[in-house]
Amino acid sequence: MLAKLQKRLQSEKGFTLIELLVVIIIIGILLAIAVPSYMSFRTRASDAAAKANLRAAIPAAEVYFTDNNGSYIGMDRPKLVLIDGGIAVSLLVPTAFVTATSYCLQASEGGRIWSVNRPTGDFVNLACA
Repeated sequence: MLAKLQKRLQSEKGFTLIELLVVIIIIGILLAIAVPSYMSFRTRASDAAAKANLRAAIPAAEVYFTDNNGSYIGMDRPKLVLIDGGIAVSLLVPTAFVTATSYCLQASEGGRIWSVNRPTGDFVNLACA
């Protein structure tokens, strides 16, 4: 079979329309399998990045709490950046949700928004509420 293929490649003949269509169909099937997996991977990666940004900002918020006599009032992103210069650009501190004893941090990656309410609360796939 290999000799037959080599002989055909050396001749002046090209591929038939059927052969080309079969190759295009095979490529289409492979893409139909690969694209959803890739999109799922991107979504999971964006979610993980947003959660990591939130996790990285929590210690800075706790330092702010300690430095300000046990209160989160006045906490915003620039003040957190002064404490920890590695705070992500996508991190938001909605001041409407900052009280003396609690706060909400929000991060967005890949068009999805994640938030965390502290000192209690878990990561949710919603804006601060």
